[in-house]
Amino acid sequence: MNGAEVLDVGRDAIWLTLQLSAPVLIVGLVVGVGIGLMQALTQIQEATLVYAPKIVAIFVSLLIFLPLMGGLLGGFMRSIAARIAGM
Repeated sequence: MNGAEVLDVGRDAIWLTLQLSAPVLIVGLVVGVGIGLMQALTQIQEATLVYAPKIVAIFVSLLIFLPLMGGLLGGFMRSIAARIAGM
């Protein structure tokens, strides 16, 4: 393996990490902003109110996006195995 191939694998791994984490992070962000907006509108200033809905939303999003994540990881592993077999 030369330096260009190593950089390709590293770039692909970073891109895969972004693809895997983005859906869950976006769901957490949207739920957090929505609850923050609700707290601002109703003037309920309870700091712990955000945690329970955000945990539930992230758990549900993990259940929904887990097949996609598994497929992405499987594809990446197949490409790494093909590179190893091609050596």
